[in-house]
Amino acid sequence: MKNIYANTPILNSTAIQGDHGVSVWLKMEAQQPTGSFKLRGISHACITYQKKGAQGFICASGGNAGIAVAYTGKNLGIPVTIVVPETTSQRAIDAIQKEEAHVIIHGKSYQEAHTEAIGLISKEQIYIHSFDDPLLWEGHASMIDEIKAAEIIPDQIVLSVGGGGLLCGVMEGLARNQWSHIPVLAVETHGAHSLAHALNNQNHLGIDKISSIATSLGAKKVARKAFEEAQKKTVSNHIVSDREAVAACLQFSKDHQLVVEPACGAALAPVYVGHPSLKDKKNILVIVCGGVGVGIEQLEAWNKAYNQ
Repeated sequence: MKNIYANTPILNSTAIQGDHGVSVWLKMEAQQPTGSFKLRGISHACITYQKKGAQGFICASGGNAGIAVAYTGKNLGIPVTIVVPETTSQRAIDAIQKEEAHVIIHGKSYQEAHTEAIGLISKEQIYIHSFDDPLLWEGHASMIDEIKAAEIIPDQIVLSVGGGGLLCGVMEGLARNQWSHIPVLAVETHGAHSLAHALNNQNHLGIDKISSIATSLGAKKVARKAFEEAQKKTVSNHIVSDREAVAACLQFSKDHQLVVEPACGAALAPVYVGHPSLKDKKNILVIVCGGVGVGIEQLEAWNKAYNQ
């Protein structure tokens, strides 16, 4: 069947270009039908599970994954239940319900919503994980296929990390396109720095709580595969503040007339400020992962509070 996700544009951003001769490329996953990269892997997983007999989908999500499952289920004619934590924005809940999915609000964190969702599974229903499923990574990897098909060869990729599904997908895409040598900068916000915590402890550990406003990065513990991938010599980890992520979102909205969440702003921030690892790069590619949980008014309110 035809892909449910879209082949997204790759833009050469004149607004974010750094020193002379540097090209900043934007893989515009924010322009997926559901507003985020999640639709790639989730639609691939759902279609695969449907072929195996799934008659319903259940997902725990802080927003974007839930929207993607709901949208996919509607397209496939399969009922969907999404369990969201109390921290989920009304904006995201409305988007899920617009796709005719049943929404249950439960718990103060993604992990509590996840536990509730697992308990709802019946024989004919499949649980769609937000980030920890090889089918998701296989689907997300398609964005690298598109970049190679466009004959763009980056010498640095920058992406955001929440649970690590995007990182796993990008690494799989690089491997299957013989690009495993290309370095990846994996960025988190402070307060949602699960990957950094695990790497610093050299153990697959989680953080106690999520305190970042970037709730789409709000997995207390990354997927084990992401932890393993992040230990490769081509991957480096970086943490930005919520303030930096919000500032990047606002600047991006001015530069490209598109609103993205702080979870996406995390990846944009080091490019705007010139992170040291990007100093000698000539073709920097940023995965603009998107997100629909916040609007421009909320971003401006946060920015005002940070600058008082």
